Amino acid sequence: MMDAGSDGSLPAIETRFAFFTGKGGVGKTSLACASALRLAGQGRRVLLVSTDPASNLDEVLETPLGTLPTEIAGVPGLSALNVDPEAAAAAYRERMVGPYRGVLPTAAIHSMEEQFSGGCTVEIAAFDAFAELLAGNEITRAFDHVVFDTAPTGHTLRLLSLPSAWNEFLMTNSTGTSCLGPLAGLEKNKATYRAAVQALADPDLTTVVLVARPDRSALREAERTRCELADLSVRHQVLALNGVFRCASEDPVALAMASRQAQALEHMPDGLAALRRSAAGYLPRGLVGLASLRAFLHSTGMPSLQSAPTLSLGTPGGLGTIVDAVEAAGHGLVMTMGKGGVGKTTVAAAMAVALANRGHRVVLSTTDPAAHVSWAIDEAVPGLSIARIDPVAEVNRYRDEVMAKAGAGLDAQARAMLEEDLRSPCTEEIAVFRAFAQTVDQARDVFVVLDTAPTGHTILLMDSAEAYHREVGRTQGDAPQAVRNLLPRLRDPAYTRVLIVTLPEATPVHEAERLQADLRRAGIEPYAWVINQSLLASDTRDPVLLQRSHCEVPYIERVVHESAHRCALIAWQSEPPVGARALGAWAASGPEH
Repeated sequence: MMDAGSDGSLPAIETRFAFFTGKGGVGKTSLACASALRLAGQGRRVLLVSTDPASNLDEVLETPLGTLPTEIAGVPGLSALNVDPEAAAAAYRERMVGPYRGVLPTAAIHSMEEQFSGGCTVEIAAFDAFAELLAGNEITRAFDHVVFDTAPTGHTLRLLSLPSAWNEFLMTNSTGTSCLGPLAGLEKNKATYRAAVQALADPDLTTVVLVARPDRSALREAERTRCELADLSVRHQVLALNGVFRCASEDPVALAMASRQAQALEHMPDGLAALRRSAAGYLPRGLVGLASLRAFLHSTGMPSLQSAPTLSLGTPGGLGTIVDAVEAAGHGLVMTMGKGGVGKTTVAAAMAVALANRGHRVVLSTTDPAAHVSWAIDEAVPGLSIARIDPVAEVNRYRDEVMAKAGAGLDAQARAMLEEDLRSPCTEEIAVFRAFAQTVDQARDVFVVLDTAPTGHTILLMDSAEAYHREVGRTQGDAPQAVRNLLPRLRDPAYTRVLIVTLPEATPVHEAERLQADLRRAGIEPYAWVINQSLLASDTRDPVLLQRSHCEVPYIERVVHESAHRCALIAWQSEPPVGARALGAWAASGPEH
Protein backbone atom coordinates (compact mmCIF):
# COMPACT_ATOMS: atom_id res chain seq x y z
CA MET A 1 0.00 0.00 0.00
CA MET A 2 1.61 3.26 -1.12
CA ASP A 3 1.74 6.29 1.13
CA ALA A 4 -0.33 9.35 0.38
CA GLY A 5 2.76 11.49 -0.23
CA SER A 6 2.88 13.76 -3.28
CA ASP A 7 4.90 11.32 -5.36
CA GLY A 8 5.00 8.22 -3.18
CA SER A 9 8.74 8.59 -2.60
CA LEU A 10 8.41 9.94 0.96
CA PRO A 11 6.09 9.11 3.84
CA ALA A 12 3.36 11.67 4.56
CA ILE A 13 4.07 13.35 7.91
CA GLU A 14 0.95 14.79 9.56
CA THR A 15 1.81 14.45 13.25
CA ARG A 16 3.82 16.95 15.29
CA PHE A 17 6.68 14.51 15.88
CA ALA A 18 8.27 12.13 13.37
CA PHE A 19 11.08 9.66 14.12
CA PHE A 20 13.14 8.10 11.34
CA THR A 21 14.74 4.85 12.49
CA GLY A 22 16.55 1.92 10.86
CA LYS A 23 19.90 0.16 10.71
CA GLY A 24 23.03 2.08 9.72
CA GLY A 25 23.37 3.05 6.08
CA VAL A 26 19.74 2.67 5.00
CA GLY A 27 19.29 6.41 4.36
CA LYS A 28 17.57 7.71 7.50
CA THR A 29 19.26 11.11 7.30
CA SER A 30 18.51 11.52 3.59
CA LEU A 31 14.80 10.76 3.97
CA ALA A 32 14.49 12.79 7.19
CA CYS A 33 16.06 15.83 5.49
CA ALA A 34 13.93 15.47 2.37
CA SER A 35 10.78 15.12 4.47
CA ALA A 36 11.64 18.20 6.54
CA LEU A 37 12.35 20.18 3.36
CA ARG A 38 9.01 19.15 1.88
CA LEU A 39 7.11 20.15 5.06
CA ALA A 40 8.85 23.54 5.07
CA GLY A 41 7.89 23.96 1.41
CA GLN A 42 4.27 23.50 2.46
CA GLY A 43 4.55 26.51 4.76
CA ARG A 44 5.16 24.61 8.00
CA ARG A 45 7.67 25.61 10.67
CA VAL A 46 9.97 22.60 11.00
CA LEU A 47 12.79 21.66 13.35
CA LEU A 48 15.09 18.85 12.16
CA VAL A 49 17.03 17.11 14.95
CA SER A 50 19.81 14.53 14.62
CA THR A 51 20.87 12.29 17.50
CA ASP A 52 23.31 10.25 15.41
CA PRO A 53 26.87 10.23 16.88
CA ALA A 54 28.22 10.28 13.33
CA SER A 55 25.72 12.86 12.10
CA ASN A 56 26.36 14.48 8.73
CA LEU A 57 23.34 16.77 8.95
CA ASP A 58 25.59 19.83 8.61
CA GLU A 59 26.97 18.48 5.33
CA VAL A 60 23.56 17.52 3.92
CA LEU A 61 22.01 20.91 4.75
CA GLU A 62 25.19 22.88 3.93
CA THR A 63 24.91 24.66 7.28
CA PRO A 64 27.12 24.50 10.41
CA LEU A 65 24.87 23.25 13.21
CA GLY A 66 25.09 23.32 16.99
CA THR A 67 22.90 22.21 19.86
CA LEU A 68 20.42 25.07 19.37
CA PRO A 69 18.17 25.58 16.32
CA THR A 70 19.92 27.14 13.32
CA GLU A 71 17.89 28.52 10.43
CA ILE A 72 18.71 26.94 7.07
CA ALA A 73 19.51 29.65 4.54
CA GLY A 74 17.29 29.50 1.48
CA VAL A 75 14.66 27.29 3.15
CA PRO A 76 12.11 29.49 4.95
CA GLY A 77 10.61 27.76 7.96
CA LEU A 78 13.32 25.09 8.35
CA SER A 79 15.76 24.99 11.28
CA ALA A 80 18.03 22.18 12.47
CA LEU A 81 20.21 21.16 15.39
CA ASN A 82 22.51 18.31 16.38
CA VAL A 83 22.12 16.55 19.70
CA ASP A 84 25.73 15.53 20.35
CA PRO A 85 25.41 12.12 22.06
CA GLU A 86 29.13 11.91 22.82
CA ALA A 87 29.14 15.33 24.49
CA ALA A 88 25.92 14.47 26.31
CA ALA A 89 27.44 11.17 27.44
CA ALA A 90 30.61 12.92 28.60
CA ALA A 91 28.55 15.39 30.66
CA TYR A 92 26.41 12.54 32.03
CA ARG A 93 29.55 10.55 32.85
CA GLU A 94 31.10 13.48 34.69
CA ARG A 95 27.91 14.07 36.68
CA MET A 96 28.11 10.48 37.86
CA VAL A 97 31.88 10.19 38.38
CA GLY A 98 32.82 13.72 39.41
CA PRO A 99 31.66 13.53 43.04
CA TYR A 100 33.96 10.57 43.64
CA ARG A 101 37.16 12.16 42.33
CA GLY A 102 39.60 12.55 45.21
CA VAL A 103 37.47 10.22 47.31
CA LEU A 104 37.96 6.83 45.60
CA PRO A 105 41.29 5.41 44.34
CA THR A 106 42.36 6.30 40.80
CA ALA A 107 41.78 2.71 39.64
CA ALA A 108 38.19 2.84 40.87
CA ILE A 109 37.60 6.15 39.04
CA HIS A 110 38.96 4.67 35.80
CA SER A 111 36.66 1.68 36.29
CA MET A 112 33.63 3.95 36.70
CA GLU A 113 34.59 6.00 33.64
CA GLU A 114 34.82 2.85 31.52
CA GLN A 115 31.47 1.68 32.84
CA PHE A 116 29.99 4.86 31.34
CA SER A 117 31.73 4.46 27.96
CA GLY A 118 29.33 1.95 26.44
CA GLY A 119 26.61 2.36 23.85
CA CYS A 120 23.86 2.22 26.48
CA THR A 121 25.27 5.27 28.27
CA VAL A 122 25.54 7.21 25.02
CA GLU A 123 21.98 6.22 24.17
CA ILE A 124 20.52 7.28 27.51
CA ALA A 125 22.42 10.56 27.39
CA ALA A 126 21.02 11.28 23.92
CA PHE A 127 17.54 10.37 25.16
CA ASP A 128 18.13 12.75 28.04
CA ALA A 129 18.63 15.55 25.53
CA PHE A 130 15.72 14.91 23.18
CA ALA A 131 13.26 13.95 25.94
CA GLU A 132 13.37 17.65 26.72
CA LEU A 133 12.47 18.40 23.09
CA LEU A 134 9.56 15.94 23.22
CA ALA A 135 8.30 17.54 26.42
CA GLY A 136 7.65 20.76 24.51
CA ASN A 137 10.27 23.06 25.93
CA GLU A 138 11.12 26.57 24.73
CA ILE A 139 13.13 25.20 21.80
CA THR A 140 10.32 23.19 20.20
CA ARG A 141 7.40 25.43 21.09
CA ALA A 142 7.99 27.62 18.03
CA PHE A 143 7.67 24.75 15.53
CA ASP A 144 4.76 22.90 13.92
CA HIS A 145 6.79 19.73 13.32
CA VAL A 146 9.86 18.22 14.94
CA VAL A 147 11.57 15.59 12.74
CA PHE A 148 14.11 13.33 14.46
CA ASP A 149 16.85 11.56 12.53
CA THR A 150 17.53 8.38 14.58
CA ALA A 151 15.11 7.16 17.25
CA PRO A 152 15.76 5.47 20.60
CA THR A 153 15.91 1.69 20.67
CA GLY A 154 13.22 -0.49 22.16
CA HIS A 155 15.53 -1.41 25.03
CA THR A 156 15.83 2.21 26.14
CA LEU A 157 12.09 2.79 25.82
CA ARG A 158 11.28 -0.33 27.83
CA LEU A 159 13.66 0.67 30.59
CA LEU A 160 12.25 4.19 30.83
CA SER A 161 8.61 3.10 30.68
CA LEU A 162 8.85 0.63 33.57
CA PRO A 163 7.05 1.44 36.85
CA SER A 164 9.36 3.91 38.54
CA ALA A 165 10.58 1.98 41.56
CA TRP A 166 13.79 3.97 41.40
CA ASN A 167 14.27 4.64 45.12
CA GLU A 168 13.36 1.11 46.21
CA PHE A 169 15.58 -0.38 43.52
CA LEU A 170 18.53 1.76 44.56
CA MET A 171 18.07 0.78 48.18
CA THR A 172 17.81 -2.96 47.52
CA ASN A 173 19.88 -3.52 44.35
CA SER A 174 23.12 -5.18 45.46
CA THR A 175 25.13 -3.39 42.76
CA GLY A 176 23.40 0.01 42.68
CA THR A 177 24.06 0.11 38.95
CA SER A 178 22.65 -0.92 35.62
CA CYS A 179 24.11 -1.04 32.11
CA LEU A 180 23.30 2.68 32.08
CA GLY A 181 25.38 3.31 35.18
CA PRO A 182 24.16 4.27 38.64
CA LEU A 183 20.39 4.52 38.49
CA ALA A 184 20.56 7.61 40.68
CA GLY A 185 21.52 9.47 37.52
CA LEU A 186 18.11 8.67 36.04
CA GLU A 187 16.01 9.41 39.13
CA LYS A 188 15.79 13.17 38.64
CA ASN A 189 14.46 12.81 35.08
CA LYS A 190 11.87 10.07 35.54
CA ALA A 191 8.89 12.42 35.00
CA THR A 192 10.40 13.77 31.76
CA TYR A 193 11.16 10.25 30.55
CA ARG A 194 7.64 9.08 31.32
CA ALA A 195 6.16 11.99 29.36
CA ALA A 196 8.51 11.28 26.43
CA VAL A 197 7.53 7.61 26.27
CA GLN A 198 3.85 8.56 26.41
CA ALA A 199 4.34 11.06 23.57
CA LEU A 200 5.99 8.39 21.42
CA ALA A 201 3.00 6.08 21.95
CA ASP A 202 0.40 8.76 21.05
CA PRO A 203 -0.63 8.17 17.40
CA ASP A 204 -2.06 11.69 17.14
CA LEU A 205 1.29 13.14 18.19
CA THR A 206 4.01 10.84 16.79
CA THR A 207 4.78 8.93 13.60
CA VAL A 208 7.62 6.41 13.57
CA VAL A 209 9.13 5.91 10.11
CA LEU A 210 10.87 2.55 9.68
CA VAL A 211 13.51 3.10 6.99
CA ALA A 212 14.80 0.04 5.13
CA ARG A 213 16.48 -0.82 1.88
CA PRO A 214 14.89 -3.58 -0.22
CA ASP A 215 17.22 -6.31 1.01
CA ARG A 216 16.45 -9.13 3.39
CA SER A 217 18.68 -8.12 6.29
CA ALA A 218 17.37 -4.53 6.39
CA LEU A 219 13.77 -5.74 6.16
CA ARG A 220 14.35 -8.25 8.96
CA GLU A 221 15.77 -5.45 11.13
CA ALA A 222 12.79 -3.21 10.35
CA GLU A 223 10.38 -6.02 11.29
CA ARG A 224 12.23 -6.61 14.57
CA THR A 225 11.96 -2.89 15.36
CA ARG A 226 8.27 -2.85 14.38
CA CYS A 227 7.48 -5.67 16.78
CA GLU A 228 9.58 -4.23 19.59
CA LEU A 229 7.91 -0.83 19.34
CA ALA A 230 4.42 -2.30 18.94
CA ASP A 231 4.95 -4.22 22.18
CA LEU A 232 5.51 -0.82 23.82
CA SER A 233 2.27 0.54 22.31
CA VAL A 234 4.18 2.61 19.73
CA ARG A 235 1.99 1.52 16.84
CA HIS A 236 1.72 4.52 14.53
CA GLN A 237 4.40 3.24 12.18
CA VAL A 238 4.98 3.56 8.45
CA LEU A 239 7.55 1.88 6.21
CA ALA A 240 9.86 3.95 4.01
CA LEU A 241 11.66 1.84 1.42
CA ASN A 242 14.81 3.53 0.18
CA GLY A 243 17.03 2.73 -2.80
CA VAL A 244 14.52 0.79 -4.91
CA PHE A 245 16.46 -0.03 -8.09
CA ARG A 246 14.74 -0.15 -11.47
CA CYS A 247 16.99 -1.67 -14.08
CA ALA A 248 17.19 0.13 -17.42
CA SER A 249 20.05 -1.77 -19.06
CA GLU A 250 21.18 -5.31 -19.85
CA ASP A 251 24.19 -5.02 -17.57
CA PRO A 252 24.50 -8.31 -15.59
CA VAL A 253 25.18 -6.54 -12.29
CA ALA A 254 22.17 -4.25 -12.74
CA LEU A 255 19.90 -7.16 -13.65
CA ALA A 256 21.10 -9.13 -10.62
CA MET A 257 20.54 -6.18 -8.28
CA ALA A 258 16.98 -5.66 -9.50
CA SER A 259 16.25 -9.38 -9.19
CA ARG A 260 17.63 -9.60 -5.67
CA GLN A 261 15.58 -6.59 -4.51
CA ALA A 262 12.42 -8.04 -6.04
CA GLN A 263 12.94 -11.32 -4.19
CA ALA A 264 13.53 -9.49 -0.90
CA LEU A 265 10.30 -7.49 -1.31
CA GLU A 266 8.38 -10.61 -2.28
CA HIS A 267 9.45 -12.26 0.99
CA MET A 268 8.89 -9.19 3.18
CA PRO A 269 7.54 -10.12 6.65
CA ASP A 270 3.74 -9.91 6.75
CA GLY A 271 3.61 -7.37 9.57
CA LEU A 272 5.90 -5.02 7.70
CA ALA A 273 4.04 -5.51 4.41
CA ALA A 274 0.80 -4.42 6.09
CA LEU A 275 2.14 -0.95 6.98
CA ARG A 276 1.53 2.14 4.90
CA ARG A 277 4.49 2.37 2.59
CA SER A 278 6.50 4.85 0.54
CA ALA A 279 9.22 3.92 -1.94
CA ALA A 280 12.20 6.13 -2.88
CA GLY A 281 14.22 5.20 -5.93
CA TYR A 282 17.87 4.18 -6.06
CA LEU A 283 20.09 7.26 -6.00
CA PRO A 284 23.59 6.81 -7.40
CA ARG A 285 24.75 9.93 -5.59
CA GLY A 286 24.04 10.73 -1.96
CA LEU A 287 21.54 13.40 -1.00
CA VAL A 288 24.13 15.98 0.04
CA GLY A 289 23.30 19.65 -0.40
CA LEU A 290 20.03 21.51 -0.77
CA ALA A 291 20.17 21.28 -4.57
CA SER A 292 20.32 17.46 -4.38
CA LEU A 293 17.43 17.38 -1.92
CA ARG A 294 15.31 19.60 -4.15
CA ALA A 295 16.19 17.51 -7.21
CA PHE A 296 15.09 14.40 -5.32
CA LEU A 297 11.77 16.01 -4.33
CA HIS A 298 11.08 17.10 -7.89
CA SER A 299 12.37 13.92 -9.59
CA THR A 300 15.10 15.74 -11.50
CA GLY A 301 17.34 13.25 -13.31
CA MET A 302 21.11 13.19 -13.07
CA PRO A 303 23.52 13.08 -16.01
CA SER A 304 24.66 9.61 -17.01
CA LEU A 305 28.29 8.55 -16.76
CA GLN A 306 29.92 6.07 -19.12
CA SER A 307 33.51 5.94 -17.86
CA ALA A 308 34.67 3.69 -15.02
CA PRO A 309 36.28 5.42 -12.01
CA THR A 310 39.90 4.96 -11.00
CA LEU A 311 41.67 5.04 -7.64
CA SER A 312 44.72 7.23 -7.12
CA LEU A 313 47.00 4.39 -5.95
CA GLY A 314 45.41 1.53 -7.87
CA THR A 315 42.81 -1.00 -6.77
CA PRO A 316 43.46 -2.91 -3.51
CA GLY A 317 43.78 -6.68 -3.69
CA GLY A 318 40.97 -9.08 -2.90
CA LEU A 319 40.34 -11.19 0.20
CA GLY A 320 42.97 -13.69 -0.95
CA THR A 321 45.72 -11.23 -0.01
CA ILE A 322 44.45 -11.24 3.60
CA VAL A 323 44.22 -15.04 3.61
CA ASP A 324 47.87 -15.26 2.47
CA ALA A 325 49.05 -13.01 5.31
CA VAL A 326 46.96 -14.74 7.99
CA GLU A 327 48.01 -18.24 6.88
CA ALA A 328 51.68 -17.51 7.49
CA ALA A 329 51.15 -17.70 11.27
CA GLY A 330 50.03 -21.36 11.12
CA HIS A 331 47.34 -20.86 13.80
CA GLY A 332 45.59 -18.12 15.74
CA LEU A 333 42.36 -16.16 16.11
CA VAL A 334 40.68 -14.23 13.28
CA MET A 335 37.76 -12.00 14.27
CA THR A 336 35.46 -10.23 11.81
CA MET A 337 33.89 -7.10 13.25
CA GLY A 338 31.56 -4.47 11.89
CA LYS A 339 28.01 -3.16 11.94
CA GLY A 340 25.07 -5.26 10.82
CA GLY A 341 24.58 -5.69 7.10
CA VAL A 342 28.19 -5.15 5.98
CA GLY A 343 28.84 -8.85 5.29
CA LYS A 344 31.10 -9.84 8.18
CA THR A 345 29.51 -13.30 8.42
CA THR A 346 30.25 -14.02 4.76
CA VAL A 347 33.82 -12.73 5.15
CA ALA A 348 34.33 -14.98 8.19
CA ALA A 349 32.96 -18.02 6.36
CA ALA A 350 35.13 -17.31 3.31
CA MET A 351 38.27 -16.94 5.45
CA ALA A 352 37.54 -20.24 7.22
CA VAL A 353 36.90 -22.17 4.01
CA ALA A 354 40.02 -20.74 2.34
CA LEU A 355 42.27 -21.70 5.29
CA ALA A 356 40.75 -25.20 5.43
CA ASN A 357 41.22 -25.62 1.68
CA ARG A 358 44.93 -24.94 2.25
CA GLY A 359 45.15 -27.89 4.64
CA HIS A 360 44.72 -26.19 8.02
CA ARG A 361 42.46 -27.22 10.89
CA VAL A 362 39.88 -24.47 11.33
CA VAL A 363 37.08 -23.79 13.80
CA LEU A 364 34.44 -21.35 12.51
CA SER A 365 32.26 -19.98 15.30
CA THR A 366 29.69 -17.24 15.68
CA THR A 367 27.74 -15.35 18.30
CA ASP A 368 25.18 -14.26 15.69
CA PRO A 369 21.68 -15.17 16.96
CA ALA A 370 20.66 -16.04 13.39
CA ALA A 371 23.66 -18.40 13.02
CA HIS A 372 24.18 -17.52 9.36
CA VAL A 373 27.51 -19.36 9.09
CA SER A 374 25.76 -22.72 8.94
CA TRP A 375 23.56 -21.37 6.15
CA ALA A 376 26.54 -19.95 4.22
CA ILE A 377 28.41 -23.31 4.12
CA ASP A 378 26.19 -26.03 2.67
CA GLU A 379 28.58 -28.98 2.69
CA ALA A 380 31.36 -30.56 4.72
CA VAL A 381 34.85 -29.12 4.23
CA PRO A 382 37.81 -31.30 5.29
CA GLY A 383 39.51 -29.77 8.33
CA LEU A 384 36.69 -27.29 9.02
CA SER A 385 34.35 -27.58 12.00
CA ILE A 386 31.49 -25.18 12.67
CA ALA A 387 30.52 -24.17 16.20
CA ARG A 388 28.10 -21.66 17.66
CA ILE A 389 27.94 -19.63 20.84
CA ASP A 390 24.21 -19.39 21.48
CA PRO A 391 23.57 -15.90 22.91
CA VAL A 392 20.02 -16.79 23.95
CA ALA A 393 21.16 -19.78 25.99
CA GLU A 394 24.09 -17.86 27.49
CA VAL A 395 21.93 -14.84 28.37
CA ASN A 396 19.21 -17.03 29.89
CA ARG A 397 21.78 -18.83 32.02
CA TYR A 398 23.37 -15.55 33.10
CA ARG A 399 19.98 -13.90 33.79
CA ASP A 400 18.77 -16.83 35.89
CA GLU A 401 21.93 -16.71 37.98
CA VAL A 402 21.68 -12.95 38.56
CA MET A 403 17.97 -13.04 39.37
CA ALA A 404 18.51 -15.91 41.82
CA LYS A 405 21.23 -13.96 43.62
CA ALA A 406 20.67 -10.23 43.22
CA GLY A 407 16.92 -10.40 42.67
CA ALA A 408 16.02 -12.69 45.55
CA GLY A 409 15.17 -9.92 48.02
CA LEU A 410 13.57 -7.42 45.62
CA ASP A 411 9.89 -6.53 45.38
CA ALA A 412 7.96 -6.93 42.11
CA GLN A 413 8.74 -3.46 40.73
CA ALA A 414 12.43 -3.64 41.58
CA ARG A 415 12.65 -7.12 40.04
CA ALA A 416 11.10 -5.70 36.87
CA MET A 417 13.80 -3.02 36.82
CA LEU A 418 16.54 -5.61 37.22
CA GLU A 419 15.02 -7.89 34.58
CA GLU A 420 14.96 -5.01 32.07
CA ASP A 421 18.56 -4.13 32.92
CA LEU A 422 19.44 -7.72 32.01
CA ARG A 423 17.84 -7.32 28.56
CA SER A 424 20.42 -4.74 27.51
CA PRO A 425 23.00 -5.25 24.74
CA CYS A 426 25.72 -4.95 27.40
CA THR A 427 24.28 -7.92 29.28
CA GLU A 428 24.34 -10.09 26.17
CA GLU A 429 28.00 -9.25 25.55
CA ILE A 430 28.93 -10.09 29.13
CA ALA A 431 26.90 -13.31 29.08
CA VAL A 432 28.59 -14.68 25.97
CA PHE A 433 32.00 -13.58 27.22
CA ARG A 434 32.71 -16.80 29.08
CA ALA A 435 31.86 -19.00 26.09
CA PHE A 436 33.79 -16.64 23.83
CA ALA A 437 36.88 -17.03 26.04
CA GLN A 438 36.73 -20.81 25.75
CA THR A 439 36.50 -20.57 21.95
CA VAL A 440 39.48 -18.20 21.77
CA ASP A 441 41.51 -20.65 23.86
CA GLN A 442 41.37 -23.20 21.00
CA ALA A 443 43.42 -20.90 18.75
CA ARG A 444 46.61 -22.04 20.50
CA ASP A 445 46.72 -24.99 18.10
CA VAL A 446 44.35 -24.29 15.20
CA PHE A 447 42.82 -21.37 13.33
CA VAL A 448 39.69 -20.05 15.03
CA VAL A 449 37.60 -17.72 12.88
CA LEU A 450 35.00 -15.88 14.95
CA ASP A 451 32.12 -13.96 13.42
CA THR A 452 30.72 -11.17 15.62
CA ALA A 453 33.09 -10.43 18.47
CA PRO A 454 32.66 -8.38 21.67
CA THR A 455 33.05 -4.65 21.26
CA GLY A 456 36.03 -2.71 22.48
CA HIS A 457 33.91 -1.31 25.29
CA THR A 458 33.07 -4.78 26.58
CA ILE A 459 36.72 -5.84 26.37
CA LEU A 460 37.71 -2.82 28.42
CA LEU A 461 34.91 -3.48 30.87
CA MET A 462 36.34 -6.93 31.47
CA ASP A 463 39.79 -5.41 31.99
CA SER A 464 38.51 -3.38 34.92
CA ALA A 465 38.82 -5.37 38.14
CA GLU A 466 35.98 -3.53 39.83
CA ALA A 467 33.62 -3.76 36.87
CA TYR A 468 34.53 -7.37 36.21
CA HIS A 469 33.88 -8.47 39.76
CA ARG A 470 30.61 -6.58 39.75
CA GLU A 471 29.36 -8.37 36.64
CA VAL A 472 30.96 -11.81 36.97
CA GLY A 473 31.37 -12.09 40.72
CA ARG A 474 27.64 -11.87 41.30
CA THR A 475 27.10 -14.99 39.19
CA GLN A 476 30.02 -17.37 39.45
CA GLY A 477 32.77 -15.97 41.65
CA ASP A 478 36.33 -16.33 40.37
CA ALA A 479 37.04 -15.94 36.67
CA PRO A 480 37.99 -19.08 34.72
CA GLN A 481 41.58 -19.29 33.43
CA ALA A 482 40.40 -18.84 29.83
CA VAL A 483 38.82 -15.50 30.79
CA ARG A 484 41.96 -14.35 32.63
CA ASN A 485 44.03 -15.17 29.53
CA LEU A 486 41.59 -13.58 27.11
CA LEU A 487 42.55 -9.91 27.10
CA PRO A 488 46.32 -10.53 26.76
CA ARG A 489 45.56 -12.85 23.83
CA LEU A 490 43.30 -10.31 22.11
CA ARG A 491 46.03 -7.69 22.48
CA ASP A 492 48.71 -10.02 21.12
CA PRO A 493 49.11 -9.37 17.35
CA ALA A 494 50.79 -12.77 16.96
CA TYR A 495 47.69 -14.50 18.36
CA THR A 496 44.75 -12.34 17.19
CA ARG A 497 43.94 -10.66 13.89
CA VAL A 498 40.88 -8.41 13.77
CA LEU A 499 39.31 -7.73 10.38
CA ILE A 500 37.05 -4.66 10.25
CA VAL A 501 34.39 -5.14 7.57
CA THR A 502 32.67 -2.12 6.02
CA LEU A 503 30.98 -0.85 2.85
CA PRO A 504 32.27 1.93 0.54
CA GLU A 505 29.70 4.43 1.84
CA ALA A 506 29.73 7.31 4.31
CA THR A 507 27.86 5.85 7.30
CA PRO A 508 29.47 2.37 7.31
CA VAL A 509 32.97 3.87 6.99
CA HIS A 510 32.35 6.40 9.78
CA GLU A 511 30.98 3.65 12.03
CA ALA A 512 33.97 1.41 11.24
CA GLU A 513 36.33 4.25 12.17
CA ARG A 514 34.55 4.56 15.52
CA LEU A 515 34.92 0.80 16.03
CA GLN A 516 38.64 1.00 15.29
CA ALA A 517 39.06 3.83 17.82
CA ASP A 518 37.17 1.75 20.40
CA LEU A 519 39.44 -1.25 19.80
CA ARG A 520 42.58 0.86 20.04
CA ARG A 521 41.30 2.24 23.33
CA ALA A 522 41.22 -1.40 24.49
CA GLY A 523 44.82 -1.93 23.31
CA ILE A 524 43.85 -3.94 20.21
CA GLU A 525 45.22 -2.88 16.81
CA PRO A 526 43.04 -4.03 13.88
CA TYR A 527 44.93 -6.22 11.42
CA ALA A 528 43.11 -5.26 8.21
CA TRP A 529 40.02 -3.67 6.73
CA VAL A 530 37.74 -5.42 4.24
CA ILE A 531 35.64 -3.14 2.01
CA ASN A 532 32.71 -5.26 0.85
CA GLN A 533 30.10 -5.02 -1.93
CA SER A 534 32.00 -2.53 -4.07
CA LEU A 535 30.36 -1.61 -7.37
CA LEU A 536 33.63 0.01 -8.44
CA ALA A 537 35.23 -3.45 -8.31
CA SER A 538 32.28 -5.22 -9.98
CA ASP A 539 33.06 -4.16 -13.58
CA THR A 540 29.51 -2.86 -14.04
CA ARG A 541 28.80 -0.69 -17.05
CA ASP A 542 25.25 0.26 -16.14
CA PRO A 543 25.05 4.11 -16.33
CA VAL A 544 23.33 4.47 -12.94
CA LEU A 545 25.63 2.03 -11.15
CA LEU A 546 28.67 3.70 -12.72
CA GLN A 547 27.63 6.90 -10.97
CA ARG A 548 27.53 5.02 -7.68
CA SER A 549 30.99 3.57 -8.47
CA HIS A 550 32.39 7.08 -8.78
CA CYS A 551 30.82 7.96 -5.38
CA GLU A 552 32.69 5.06 -3.74
CA VAL A 553 36.12 6.47 -4.62
CA PRO A 554 36.56 8.95 -1.72
CA TYR A 555 35.51 6.35 0.87
CA ILE A 556 37.79 3.63 -0.49
CA GLU A 557 40.71 6.04 -0.64
CA ARG A 558 39.94 7.28 2.88
CA VAL A 559 40.18 3.72 4.22
CA VAL A 560 43.32 2.89 2.25
CA HIS A 561 45.16 6.13 2.97
CA GLU A 562 44.00 7.02 6.49
CA SER A 563 42.52 4.03 8.35
CA ALA A 564 43.91 0.65 7.34
CA HIS A 565 47.36 -0.93 7.61
CA ARG A 566 46.22 -3.37 4.92
CA CYS A 567 43.02 -3.50 2.95
CA ALA A 568 41.01 -5.84 0.72
CA LEU A 569 38.34 -4.73 -1.75
CA ILE A 570 35.52 -7.16 -2.57
CA ALA A 571 33.27 -6.66 -5.58
CA TRP A 572 29.47 -6.60 -5.40
CA GLN A 573 28.44 -10.14 -6.30
CA SER A 574 25.81 -10.91 -8.90
CA GLU A 575 25.38 -14.28 -7.19
CA PRO A 576 25.64 -14.28 -3.37
CA PRO A 577 28.68 -16.33 -2.26
CA VAL A 578 26.82 -19.20 -0.61
CA GLY A 579 28.31 -22.67 -0.28
CA ALA A 580 31.83 -23.93 0.31
CA ARG A 581 32.86 -23.88 -3.35
CA ALA A 582 31.61 -20.31 -3.97
CA LEU A 583 33.15 -19.04 -0.73
CA GLY A 584 36.51 -20.64 -1.53
CA ALA A 585 36.57 -19.05 -4.98
CA TRP A 586 35.47 -15.69 -3.55
CA ALA A 587 38.29 -15.67 -1.00
CA ALA A 588 40.87 -16.60 -3.63
CA SER A 589 39.95 -13.91 -6.15
CA GLY A 590 40.65 -10.21 -6.33
CA PRO A 591 38.65 -7.32 -7.78
CA GLU A 592 37.30 -8.05 -11.20
CA HIS A 593 38.80 -5.12 -13.07
